[in-house]
Amino acid sequence: MKLKVGLGQFSVAKEWQENLQICQDYMSQANEQGVDLLVFPEGILARDIADPDLVRRAAQPLNGPFMTELLAFSQSMTMTVLMTVHVPSEAEDGKVWNVQVAIRQGEIISEYKKLHLYDAFSMKESTNVIPGDDVPELVEVNGFNIGMMTCYDLRFPELSRRLVLDGADALVLPAAWVKGPLKEHHWDVLATARALENTCYMIAVGESGERNIGLSKVIDPLGVVTCSASEQDELAVTTINKERIVHARRVLPALENRRFSSPTLMSE
Repeated sequence: MKLKVGLGQFSVAKEWQENLQICQDYMSQANEQGVDLLVFPEGILARDIADPDLVRRAAQPLNGPFMTELLAFSQSMTMTVLMTVHVPSEAEDGKVWNVQVAIRQGEIISEYKKLHLYDAFSMKESTNVIPGDDVPELVEVNGFNIGMMTCYDLRFPELSRRLVLDGADALVLPAAWVKGPLKEHHWDVLATARALENTCYMIAVGESGERNIGLSKVIDPLGVVTCSASEQDELAVTTINKERIVHARRVLPALENRRFSSPTLMSE
């Protein structure tokens, strides 16, 4: 069993209309290539590296114009598309959610509010964003179970292990991984570790551009990079294979050999 995967890497603009057009262009290209699962980066409504508070002002509800137009555009496509957008919350201080959404044929089929906020390396995502409190449900795409993670979640192995024990065949990670000393190395090591320790696929899609590294990639269950992008905008397409998962778990039965139970959230 195989799944054709697209990595839609791009630099997020300041205006949602421009980002909508980029998404639609990539969706058209991916659909023409028979892609089953297309993944965009994190926070694709709007980005301004000189104005981190833009995520609050640019946030839209999931029935707002950005998602409404994107859903309408997807109606004739069987392809599943994942991304994250900032969504207004009911918090009195005006903070927003960082929500990963999965869409298919004009509908939102799953939502996940980012659990781990990026309060590290002199940045503080929690200034504008509220963390979620729920482990995401798996998304089924053509016989593959997909686990949803977002950016900084990559540094916390508990979530990936929980998703795989829940039945995930592949982990999807939209990201806006910030450049910096050793950061590209962290991206490579952590993404590989999450795939290898869980004997699953890791599909990590990073935003490109002036601030972020790009370098989107697919890593197979034995830690082999099977597809990778550069630091520039591009659509990369590859295929993942369930037989590879079966093989990896036969020769490396780490899940079967584990001595710990399934991780749970502190709030569960």
